[in-house]
Amino acid sequence: MRVFVTGATGFIGMAVVRELVASGHQVLGLCRSDDKAAALAAAGAEVHRGSLQDLESLRDGAARADGVIHLAFNHDFSTFAANCEDDRRVIAALGAPLAGSTRPLVVTSGTGMASSVPGQLATEDSAPVSAQVIPRAASEETAMALAAAGVNVAVVRLPQVHDTVRQGLVSYVIQVAREKGVVGYVGDGHHRWPAVHVLDAARLYRLALEKAHEKAEPGAIHHAVGEEGITLKDMAEVIGARIGLPARSIAADQAEAYFGWLAMFAAHDAPASSALTRRRLGWQPSGPGMLADLAQLELPAA
Repeated sequence: MRVFVTGATGFIGMAVVRELVASGHQVLGLCRSDDKAAALAAAGAEVHRGSLQDLESLRDGAARADGVIHLAFNHDFSTFAANCEDDRRVIAALGAPLAGSTRPLVVTSGTGMASSVPGQLATEDSAPVSAQVIPRAASEETAMALAAAGVNVAVVRLPQVHDTVRQGLVSYVIQVAREKGVVGYVGDGHHRWPAVHVLDAARLYRLALEKAHEKAEPGAIHHAVGEEGITLKDMAEVIGARIGLPARSIAADQAEAYFGWLAMFAAHDAPASSALTRRRLGWQPSGPGMLADLAQLELPAA
């Protein structure tokens, strides 16, 4: 297949590009800068000049492809709600050229978009939350609207995606720890975050795309979960040992002062399952776990 990938030069995107190329697919990667274009070409992909703000470039890329994987997202949390609404427009633009065909569109969301009681295991069949509750749900809402209109769209929900360099929101936990001098967790630290190694996530995107191409199932939801839930306390203790800082409990009423915008996530117990995804796609994650990667965390040069 010829696959158009947004976010192709990002942390997950480059892993997806390499996975697709290694599996015999051709990749058309969205890119707007010369240095990243060189890295993308070196990975074996064709460069498609454009950006998330240039909707025409997105429609053109999708029109030139047999399938689309949408990974790009603006993670500036100071404009989070606006970024989520921008993603609505991006997904709609990517879906427009695919309407009336079986060419698949794989959209990215998060496991937190599965509605569940705190502490309850979220599954692929859990009802989604509304964007009025969590703005990021706008991506899934748009995907489901496209599915209802006949676009062959699937959703991959990501947990914390990690290797020894980056770890999703855990990277922010590490940044805050270095600023504060302690690695904090809220209360007794029982709050759990699901996780997946970046290479396992990349393989799941490929499998989701190939499955949708073989048999259109508009609205399919997949969970890229390698580990259902790792406690914040366990992560804090491993991080602390690696970077030489103590792990310490932060009282709930002090969480915002310590974590800032991350407080709402740090106090959220949100385990998630991928049992249905593994059965449906034959996906078996095999990469290192989150704690193993944190124990080998790459530290800045002295």
